[in-house]
Amino acid sequence: MRNFWRVTGWVALSIVVLLVVAGVAFAQLSPELGGKPTEARRAAYARSGHYQEGEFQNLVPTEVMTGSSTFAVFWQFLFGKKTNTQPPGPLPTQPLDSLSITRKTPGMVRVTWFGHSASLVEIGGHNILLDPMLSVKMGPLSWVTPKRYNPSLAITAEQLPPIDAVLISHDHYDHLDYKTIVKLKDKVANFYVPLGVGAHLLAWGVAPERVHELDWRDSVQLPALTIVSTPARHFSGRGLTNRNSTSWSSWVLKTPTKRVFYSGDGGYGPHFQAIGQQYGPFDLALLECGQYDQNWAQIHMMPEQTVQAALDVRAKAFLPVHWGAFTEAHHPWNGSVKRAAAEAARRHLPITTPELGQPVTVGVGPLPQQRWWE
Repeated sequence: MRNFWRVTGWVALSIVVLLVVAGVAFAQLSPELGGKPTEARRAAYARSGHYQEGEFQNLVPTEVMTGSSTFAVFWQFLFGKKTNTQPPGPLPTQPLDSLSITRKTPGMVRVTWFGHSASLVEIGGHNILLDPMLSVKMGPLSWVTPKRYNPSLAITAEQLPPIDAVLISHDHYDHLDYKTIVKLKDKVANFYVPLGVGAHLLAWGVAPERVHELDWRDSVQLPALTIVSTPARHFSGRGLTNRNSTSWSSWVLKTPTKRVFYSGDGGYGPHFQAIGQQYGPFDLALLECGQYDQNWAQIHMMPEQTVQAALDVRAKAFLPVHWGAFTEAHHPWNGSVKRAAAEAARRHLPITTPELGQPVTVGVGPLPQQRWWE
């Protein structure tokens, strides 16, 4: 009997390995994998000061895995015990009327979060999309990647009005979505992306004149709006062989009177204080808050670190993102916002927790603070 179970176990493991290998082989042929920077572009990246031996580097030493092996974490994610990692049903969503996006008043700053990190920022009279992952399924292997909690979003890519700029923080599938980009590409005036990420957009048919790669501290000027690429502490890659072949960024949006910060993904580090000193204070900061674990503690923040990051960048209020759509870690689906809200209250920092699709207008009335996630 012992031999029977041993053989059965090896057969099961072999099937899992074969399925993974087959899936990876399929993924490598999928257009979702994106493109590769040219040799000339890679040579130019060396001038950035944070690109060495074919890989982009963080400002401080950073390990992707800090407590376990990648295989062990993957095995636990697939077969480990899960407690409250999925909400009991779809999350409350306020459908977004695309016509309302076109109605703006001078000086208005309005932010609408769609779940995970995808957000629309209306600032300086412009429509700015952050990491628009607006698909229900993620990546080329949807049977492997996490499922979105909700079967639909507050608005589809097709329903959005013209977009002045799309800002991408890095090229992971939950932030740079092939299906969304294909649907959006003809209604977006410009894509501003970290170094290397432009190759993906070009491979997906985005017009070259609309693709702009920015290094950290590079800026672009739109009418009444400045966009600045700022550092983050993370990593990149869409396949098995291209880790850190593209860069990652946080973003500053500033008008003469208003400022918004978006952290992108990343661990806590001294870059937040530097950004706050140079570009703050911010009227609102959208900060990563979720998908954390001690096994990858340097590339994602614990919720209490998110609150500290908000204080570091000198945010007057902050909106936690990178949660509310997918389960990519072992903590409860709402654990991050609970911990962040408690820490924000302790540190006397205003926090806003809108429902999906609920607009947050900065400086006009109270911020949405319903505890719907409880």
